[in-house]
Amino acid sequence: MSNETIVISKKRKSIFKEKVMNLLPEGGNLNLCLTCGLCASGCPASGEDGMDPRKFLRLASLGFDDELLSSDWAWKCTLCTRCVYACPMKIDIPGLMFNIRKNWPKDKQPKGIRGSCEMALKNDTCSAMGATEEDWKFVVEDVLEEIREEYPGYENLQAPMDKEGAYFILNQNSREPVTEPDEMVPLWKILHHAGADWTYGSKGWAAENYCLFCADTENWEKIVRLKAKAVDDLGCKVWLNTE
Repeated sequence: MSNETIVISKKRKSIFKEKVMNLLPEGGNLNLCLTCGLCASGCPASGEDGMDPRKFLRLASLGFDDELLSSDWAWKCTLCTRCVYACPMKIDIPGLMFNIRKNWPKDKQPKGIRGSCEMALKNDTCSAMGATEEDWKFVVEDVLEEIREEYPGYENLQAPMDKEGAYFILNQNSREPVTEPDEMVPLWKILHHAGADWTYGSKGWAAENYCLFCADTENWEKIVRLKAKAVDDLGCKVWLNTE
């Protein structure tokens, strides 16, 4: 092991850290870190490409802004907030991660996440797979017909679409109707046996929102508002989001 001393310049100042601390209403005092490691112990991404939320926070505290704003570690974080609950000082590390992502140019962001965000903006379905309202309706009707015909006891199974005044409105991960449509059926059966009054919406039905993970706040809000409007337009009481 090298005994070389690491010297940190006294001139180094974390401009980015101060900016983030001003943005976060709670958990924003990044200087309170005790380096106890509880954040790392509960982090599902800890160890991924050397990811360590504690070290990441130290980079911010020590003023390594360039390293902080170019580190792929920001994209390993799932924003699950488990670290915040584990932290005795309640430091908002996901808030730090979010604001780092927000500073990345769109063309430098991971293609999968950015592409899914852009795809969700193409239709009022908000589907990250690009499914249109027509695609969505066709798949639901086709799968429902198959289940009614092939499974005894489910001849009256329902998967309503745009049912006004239904108590529950259900969202769906947009990958399932496109690649794994049969995966939707178990929940239909549960709702059927429970006698639930529910419906899908033809608009805003996609459960995911990848613009959140891109820290694209403008489009994140746009998608959420579109989804909320779909619920309000049908007059449903409870919004069930499967994500």
